[in-house]
Amino acid sequence: MPWTGERIIHRGVSASAATALSLSLSLSLSLSLNLKSAAAAAASAEAIAANGVKMATTSQAYLESNPVREAKALISELCRQFYNLGWVSGTGGSITVKVHDESVPKSNQLIVMSPSGVQKERMVPEDMYVLSPSGSILCSPLSKRYPHKAPKCSDCAPLFLKAYEMRNAGAVIHSHGMESCLVTMINPLANEFRITHMEMIKGIQGHGYYDELVVPIIENTAHERELTDSLAEAIKAYPKTTAVLVRNHGIYIWGDSWISAKTQAECYHYLFDAAIKLQQMGLDWSTPNHGPLPSSRGLLCGNQNENVSMKAGPLISNNGIVPSRRCIVLDIEGTTTPISFVTEVLFPYARKNVGRHLDATYYTAETQDDIKLLRSQVENDLRQGIAGAMYIPSDDSGKEVVVAALVANVEAMIKADRKITALKQLQGHIWRTGFQNNELKGMVFDDVPEAFEKWQALGIKVYIYSSGSRLAQRLLFGNTSYGDLRNCLSGFFDTTVGNKKETRSYTEISELLGVDKPSDILFVTDIYQEAVAAKAAGLEVIISVRPGNGPLPEDHQFKTVNSFSEI
Repeated sequence: MPWTGERIIHRGVSASAATALSLSLSLSLSLSLNLKSAAAAAASAEAIAANGVKMATTSQAYLESNPVREAKALISELCRQFYNLGWVSGTGGSITVKVHDESVPKSNQLIVMSPSGVQKERMVPEDMYVLSPSGSILCSPLSKRYPHKAPKCSDCAPLFLKAYEMRNAGAVIHSHGMESCLVTMINPLANEFRITHMEMIKGIQGHGYYDELVVPIIENTAHERELTDSLAEAIKAYPKTTAVLVRNHGIYIWGDSWISAKTQAECYHYLFDAAIKLQQMGLDWSTPNHGPLPSSRGLLCGNQNENVSMKAGPLISNNGIVPSRRCIVLDIEGTTTPISFVTEVLFPYARKNVGRHLDATYYTAETQDDIKLLRSQVENDLRQGIAGAMYIPSDDSGKEVVVAALVANVEAMIKADRKITALKQLQGHIWRTGFQNNELKGMVFDDVPEAFEKWQALGIKVYIYSSGSRLAQRLLFGNTSYGDLRNCLSGFFDTTVGNKKETRSYTEISELLGVDKPSDILFVTDIYQEAVAAKAAGLEVIISVRPGNGPLPEDHQFKTVNSFSEI
């Protein structure tokens, strides 16, 4: 049954009216109740056929249970808070949460939703709608006397259901906050909002301070329901996003729970407000150092002939030079940093200290996560007969036995120079200790800092893509003999986007960076196979030739440079 369909359960008849009923009316009521019971049974049978699980949550008793009542009360409380923030004024905006019940799988949990066209700050729990997981209305509020309008479920319902379906969300917020509207109007051609190096980015799921936050923007329509397909396309195209902006309208935000959705909503609005104020101050919010915007025509001024993504970087610099590329993606080992630093400093440090690190941090959540990844990797290696893989005993065998097995496996992985997430994540945590204790210092070629500054001045955004973890990358560039270089970098990619020798990895990076075409990205690496994969994805490619790098095929046909000053 569609979400706009007939309501299955309505408010009951009052006790006083029931007392006054005649025998004939009692019989009629009994017949009505029997018919409703039959309808409920049919609905239950349909649920069994669809889900293989009987949905007892559709019973009247469950609809009046504490979990449902608490969800209704929560929405009315949140709406009052959001009204005071300006997110749901003028009856606009809406909230929906799933009824949290640990005995019910999340996908089968009921949905509570605020009504449409009502004063959000005056709502009470009894004003809420209750929907089935598929969107059928199970319980609706009673009508109120004039001047109140007849109750109507939120116009956002189809969009909310898409977020539940495609992201397994626990709550969704639709805000009409002024900042979420204005930030989409700064560049009318932008299909994304981008920002980096802001503290509140850490409040967005899966993001850190040095990451670039990307929020897709879809075009508004006259009726809310007409946004459903565009929202679904944006959710599919941006698998990491937890929000979608609607131009001249507002934003949809979701999270695993109402707390997650609320926290992220507050962070998104803060970041939008910051971007607007930085723009008013003439500062560029999308670059790591938030320096002055170009005085000449750039992205914010809008090249009206180009369908550009908001804040991919100014296209024209102060001195009138037009960069041929919008983004540069750099490898580390053999490109920004000598191979010898990795093989003769970082790897030996990790190999020497892995046992000490695991022993000292064994019971922490971070190390337990590292161990879980290593166990999974070793089990897969044993099945494939990978040399050096050793069985890791269960935790019952004792800490010392487990650590010894882990050390043996990690040493074998380091020796084989395995490019796997389980190893790289652990190495990053070990190196972090080394950098914090001043036992390690990052190393880059002498031409790197100057090139970073030059590219930054030109408005070209620079990213790192390495097999080392993002943590390890940030540690290296944050602790060099030239100081902290992270302010020159817009983001970091590691093997979680894919293997560096696979074309799909570079396709994924192109999509994440939001370029109009892959050739807007220049990729610089010392590895021929990586260059081939990147070129196949449509990126421009240059091979870095540095001291200590491996030989290249004679007929490789790629442009080469010995220094970044040649780019």
